[in-house]
Amino acid sequence: MDSLEEGKRTSRIVITRATKIKRATGQLASKEAKDRGDSLYKRMIFHRELYFKYRDLIHKKYAPRVRSRARR
Repeated sequence: MDSLEEGKRTSRIVITRATKIKRATGQLASKEAKDRGDSLYKRMIFHRELYFKYRDLIHKKYAPRVRSRARR
């Protein structure tokens, strides 16, 4: 075995389907809000310290609409 191969390690992170759907739903909700020119999205970008608060509000608002797209 080469000395380079000895230090090589691989790891696998298992991400559940539910986690993938939740992540995709959040991303699609933010994109949908941006595309529609939503005032919550504008505030989220402008006020970085309140970013997570506004992001959660956007996700709550658009999640039902984009959940089916997230499952694809």
